[in-house]
Amino acid sequence: METSKFDIADYLDSNEMIAEYLNSVLEEGDNADLIIALRHIAKAIGMTKIAEETGLSRPSIYKALSDGAKPQFSTIMKVLKAVGGQIRVNPISR
Repeated sequence: METSKFDIADYLDSNEMIAEYLNSVLEEGDNADLIIALRHIAKAIGMTKIAEETGLSRPSIYKALSDGAKPQFSTIMKVLKAVGGQIRVNPISR
């Protein structure tokens, strides 16, 4: 029996799935997890399309979303907007 490697990008096929994935990562993950999630989403949508919408080059996006990268907040915001997301702040109960 042959198995294939799981790739979350294969399942990010709608704005709703992308938003759910991002919200889950923002609630439970850290900075590195957010960068990885954005990389998965950019892969699902297409790096060329993300590059066009952000005004960044494809190599810049690959570099910003690579393992261990520490992209500028402005880059994260550009990519987030290009993938159809936004950040909202909700009060947390203490």
